[in-house]
Amino acid sequence: MSTDNASCIRAFLAATRQQQTAFLAELVRIPSDNPPGDCAPHAAAAAALLEAQGLAVERHPVPTDLARARGMVSVTNLVVRHRFGDGPVIALNAHGDVVPPGEGWTQDPYGAAIVGGWMYGRGVAVSKCDFATYAWALLALRSLPAPLAGTVELHLTYDEESGGEIGPAWLLSEAITRPDFVISAGFSYAVVNAHNGCLHLEVEVRGRSAHAAKPFTGIDALAAATHILAALYRWRAELAARVSAIPGIGAAQLTIGLIAGGINTNVVPDRVVFRLDRRMIPEENPAAVEAELRAVIAEAARAVPHTGLAVRRILLAEPLRPVDGSAVLTDALCRHASAVMGETIVPSGVPLYTDARHYAARGIPTVLYGAGPRTIEEANAHRADERLPLNDLAKATEVVALTLAELLGAAD
Repeated sequence: MSTDNASCIRAFLAATRQQQTAFLAELVRIPSDNPPGDCAPHAAAAAALLEAQGLAVERHPVPTDLARARGMVSVTNLVVRHRFGDGPVIALNAHGDVVPPGEGWTQDPYGAAIVGGWMYGRGVAVSKCDFATYAWALLALRSLPAPLAGTVELHLTYDEESGGEIGPAWLLSEAITRPDFVISAGFSYAVVNAHNGCLHLEVEVRGRSAHAAKPFTGIDALAAATHILAALYRWRAELAARVSAIPGIGAAQLTIGLIAGGINTNVVPDRVVFRLDRRMIPEENPAAVEAELRAVIAEAARAVPHTGLAVRRILLAEPLRPVDGSAVLTDALCRHASAVMGETIVPSGVPLYTDARHYAARGIPTVLYGAGPRTIEEANAHRADERLPLNDLAKATEVVALTLAELLGAAD
């Protein structure tokens, strides 16, 4: 790519930085919490904002019964396509649904306040910012005088917090898109080509209720559940030895995150339900992980007679692993990110799971890169006072635009 094209991209982004910041602020001010997952209103507003920038927006509403089956109220996925000419199709995917704000905020979670160069608000870093990153990268390309060869698509989806099955996976299964490459939402100081998988299981332990005056006449489901939980916590210690060879991933993990049960204080509990989260490193086989975990639970339950046990899978998210052709993306992104961010950026992994896996599962080279600080902790992602450094938004947008211009063959 010529110096002139790079200069044009930088000049366009500098001239429109205030508009990009205002665009992001509007997205943050509109709630799109999931749960409850009533996200169609945010999609309608985002589409209008994109159209105000001269982009053509396709609205793809997910059938209501399908959205409700995934625990959501409404979902409309947005697709923007801009064809520059014959060549590869590169999709840029970010999600607009966000976790609820929770407690402890010092700023309005829907206020988009800017303090010390950081914008605050739920979803500002994960990942409404990349609606702005990707939209302005595309707008910068449209300002180039040199011809490009290929198509850029924006995939703006709304169920990442529910698993992505009616976001990117739905767009692909409905043949609404079939990109050649994908860049998915990420942070500015990491080019991510691998991430963990995740298994969620729900475990139901059944007993028989009884009056607390004569507890021996019942079967205590909580006592049985406690035995199973103790076995799981003992087994969890073994996971520390299962460490990924990919930098940034770390070890496999297990968390019991939800538990409910009982009838009243003076009643022997007849039912206890808990849910667990098992993070899989990319080297693990998801089917083997689930079989092993079910075996640990079943073995522990056998030691508690007369209780019932049911184990149900809630979620299985495959790990993201590099696929053939991914190096084209990672090499270009790392090179431009290193130059723009002023430090060496190399491919790495993250211990999260994301929508990117849906593209990779279909053999599409997929890499994570977008706007954000160095870590999810620094961004307060999924915590109070979520925030984004606006300088990193500007820099990440430049990186993405330069990468797209290179991959789409900007003429010298």
